[in-house]
Order: sequence, then structure tokens, then C-alpha cells
Amino acid sequence: MHVLSVASEAYPLVKTGGLADVVGALSAALAPHGIETTTLLPGYPSVVKSLGRAKAIRRWDDLLGTPARLLGGRIDGHPLLVLDAPDLFARDGGPYADATGRDWDDNWRRFAALGRAAADLAGQFDLVHAHDWQGAMAPAYLRYDGAQVPSVLTIHNIAFQGRYDAAVFAGLGLPETAYALDGVEYYGGVGLLKAGLASADAITTVSPSYAEEIRHGEFGMGLEGLIEARRDRVSGIVNGIDPAVWSPETDAALPARYTARTLSRRRTNKRAVEQAFGLDGDDGPIFVVVSRLTWQKGMDVLAGQLDAMVAMGGRLALLGSGDAALEQAFRAASNRHPGRIGVRIGYDEALSHLLQGGGDAILIPSRFEPCGLTQLYGLAYGCVPVVARTGGLADTVIDANEAAVAAGVATGIQFAAVTPDGLSQALRRTMALYAQPDPWSTMQKQGMRADFSWTRSGARYAELYRSLVAA
Repeated sequence: MHVLSVASEAYPLVKTGGLADVVGALSAALAPHGIETTTLLPGYPSVVKSLGRAKAIRRWDDLLGTPARLLGGRIDGHPLLVLDAPDLFARDGGPYADATGRDWDDNWRRFAALGRAAADLAGQFDLVHAHDWQGAMAPAYLRYDGAQVPSVLTIHNIAFQGRYDAAVFAGLGLPETAYALDGVEYYGGVGLLKAGLASADAITTVSPSYAEEIRHGEFGMGLEGLIEARRDRVSGIVNGIDPAVWSPETDAALPARYTARTLSRRRTNKRAVEQAFGLDGDDGPIFVVVSRLTWQKGMDVLAGQLDAMVAMGGRLALLGSGDAALEQAFRAASNRHPGRIGVRIGYDEALSHLLQGGGDAILIPSRFEPCGLTQLYGLAYGCVPVVARTGGLADTVIDANEAAVAAGVATGIQFAAVTPDGLSQALRRTMALYAQPDPWSTMQKQGMRADFSWTRSGARYAELYRSLVAA
């Protein structure tokens, strides 16, 4: 079977978050099932540069108003197609925004063009798999083309929808009938994610709990009615992690590599975290955060509990960026508690690995979390996840309640309410468990033994693909 995967980013070529890790790993996960995945990416400057002197294998004189060409290459040994449209993608800044962080005004055209190109190529494949709002127009174009190629759309985060003014519809190259309630029209405008959800043959989310949550107003972000109407097409498949990239036994970013049988080696990594973040050396736990600093991630609640955490004897090493006010709140906490709180604003891939390999517990107080990869990395590295009970966090972490600890099956700490009191109680529970070396090390080892590779998830996707192609 040949599948075209359509996405705005894929590790290791371009990454802003977990979407890239998932798209980058999916090809290898599907290969054992006899599925060859070709990934289609936008031609950002760094991506085009990585191809070297690649030849064009297809050209468009007018792809939604701009010339474009298709370049071929490989990504980690798997087929890669790059949509080289300089008017759309050859820009300084990030994939979605300029150097100041302002979204490109024509993002609707940029990613609609990606979907249009995918639909044009679909006849060469058995199935098209689109990711998030940036790839969502691929199923929509297939639908209005009358194509017989089945499509899957994966929602990685329904909060990001690609909503635009109705005026952009004229530039999408769709028939007038597409501007309708069951098409691209969305609250009087145009919704790219909504168009894909209304058109795809199957919809997946990145965890079973999130698939259920988005049927309801609290999590559906205005799309809950459509999700409910198409519930027989919706399923949740938990993301995996790539053990070739995330394994404490082989991770080159760690001063000391280790396994579940050699956890004592983590002490060397803990010292390295202390040094990197200017933390005092003592026997207390280091809580770590690797996150976007946003309301969704519950960072406002965490910022308000830092004084209490320090008073409990905890330390914090934080790596992230996001809302300016939250960045300042964490900097201020670091200034109030030198040696106890260390903050790095920005992102550093190697440093994120070190935090997982040297931190004691990773804090993820998200208000909603479709799947989350950070807690999976924590489990794999023996960095105990402390998570809100939502979405994929609830699906992947076994709470250290009294029965689970007694049975030796706990892998982390869950808390229900993302409130100051809820997080404070979770921090106290974590401190109490950390003070008990045997239960704590058992919890670390249980997490490290859990299988969150792509093996099971790859099999689920392969099963879904085959059912759609057979139908």
C-alpha cells in the first residue's frame, strides 16, 4: 500500500512541536505493515536546502495563483515530496509566522495550496493522510474533485483550526457549492480544519480520551457538533515515540546513559541539570518543565504555585517560551528564588533530552491535551510525569493512588482540577512519594517498561488504512 502523508512539519527537517515528531515517526511505524509512506511538506527554505540539487518532478504554472514545482528526496530513508512555491514558503521566520511572531496573512493560501497539491498527486497513492488544519484541505479538494482515493484527517489539536474571513473562499479554487454548512463555511467565514473534518473518510485524534472529549463544548472549540455528527468516523489512536530518538540507553545528549536497571546513573545527569540551570545541589527533587508557556498548558496555574513548591523543598528547571506575561512571571520567580528555580526561555532539543534524563518529575498541568508526547518521554526516561487528568495524559499515565502503589503498577501522578489547590496537592503527593525511595524507583521502572513505541499505534493506523481502501 502507498500512502501520501500531508503535513506542515516533520522531524528532523522542520519542527515547532509534537506534530513534527509524529509525522516524522509514522513512516517507520507503518513500514513493517507493508505500507510505504511518502511525506509531502511545504518548501520552507531549510527543507529545500536539505534536498541539495534536487530535480523537479512536477510543475504547476498556477497553483492557487502562484507557480510551483515538486521536488523529490528522502526523510530518514523514506520517500519525501517537497512543494517548492517560493511566493508562499521562501520567507524568513518560522513555518507559520514572521520573525516577530505575527502569523502570515496568507497562511490560508499557503496551506490550501499544500492541500491542492496533495489532491493533484492523490491518484498515485492508495490513500491520503492529512494532519491538522494545515493539511486539512487535501480531503476537501479530493471530495469536490470527486476523487475515489480515501482520506484520513488527524486532529493533533482542535484548538488550531485555520479560520479566515469569507473573502478568502474565492481564492481556494472550489465550486460555489463548497461554501455551505457541510463544506468550508464556518460561522460566516472559512474553516480549513472544518472543511477537512466534513470531507475526510475517517477522522482520528491522538488519544481515545480526546476523541471523546471533543464531542463536547468544553473541548470541541466550536466543532463539537460536527464531531458528534460524524462520531462513527472518529477514533483515537495514541501517539508513539521513536526509540531511535528517545532512549536513555543511547541518547547522545545525556552525560550518563542508563536503563531501568542502572537508574543510579541518572545522578550524573541531575548534576548536569543543576549546572545548566544554576540550581543548588541537594537531595531534593528537581521538577522540570518543557512546554509552550500558554494558558492551555496550565502555565499560569504553575507560575502561581512556585513559591509554595520551593517552600516544600522542590526545585524547578524550565525550558519553554510563549506568552510574554508568563515568560516574565517565570523569570520573576527565578529572581525571587535563585538556586531553586532556573528558567531558559526558548527551545533547545538537546537540553530537552537532558531535562528528561536528569529531572525527577516532569510537570504537565494542561487544561486540555490531545495526546502529549512530553509525558511519554518522561515515562521512557524515568522522569515521573505529574499530569492533569485529561486527554492523552489520562490515557498514558497510571496514577499513584494507594492501590496502584501497593500493586507496583503506578507510573505517575494525576490530578483532576487544573486549579491552584489541585496542582498544590499534586506537588505535595509527589514530594511525599519522592521521600520513599523504593516506591519512587518502582514507579520510575514501571514507566520505563511501558511500551509507548509506535508498534501498537502503527498497527492501528495500518488497520484503519486497509479498512478504508477495501471499502
